[in-house]
Amino acid sequence: MSEATTATPPQEYPPVPELHWSDELQTGDARMDDTHTEFVTLLAELRALPQSEQLEPYRALVRHTEEHFGQEDRWMLATGFTADNCHAGQHKSVLDTMRAVQTHYLQGDTDIISRMADALAEWFPVHARSMDAGLALHLQSLGYDTRTETLPDPSRVRPATMSGCGSVSCS
Repeated sequence: MSEATTATPPQEYPPVPELHWSDELQTGDARMDDTHTEFVTLLAELRALPQSEQLEPYRALVRHTEEHFGQEDRWMLATGFTADNCHAGQHKSVLDTMRAVQTHYLQGDTDIISRMADALAEWFPVHARSMDAGLALHLQSLGYDTRTETLPDPSRVRPATMSGCGSVSCS
């Protein structure tokens, strides 16, 4: 005789709070902060939409994020990070996931963009306050100008010597 089993109801999680640009998210680098402000704005706009209207704004967020991460990855390479450093690795992982979300959405998983947007809203503040803030400090310590992407004294950089994440606790 088999015992009847009852299905465990899915775990209820509290809603992810809205993400708004604030002083807490500032890194100390104006160009990085401008890019981050755009990211936060695009993400907030996306999260406010019904699922049926999310695909095109999501694609715009993916394009923005590709440029955003590409910019930071260039800065890291220009200031001594190895190409496979953990900060760039996190960028790659997030972008790979964002691209996969588009595919799943088109295959009928219509709430996946909302789930990804919530995940980004949880992830971004931690990333900005740790890895990006640390990268901003590193760039400032070298005098690297993120607007012109120039370094006043290239001899201060030993190419491809840093494999860390760029945060203050990682080199």
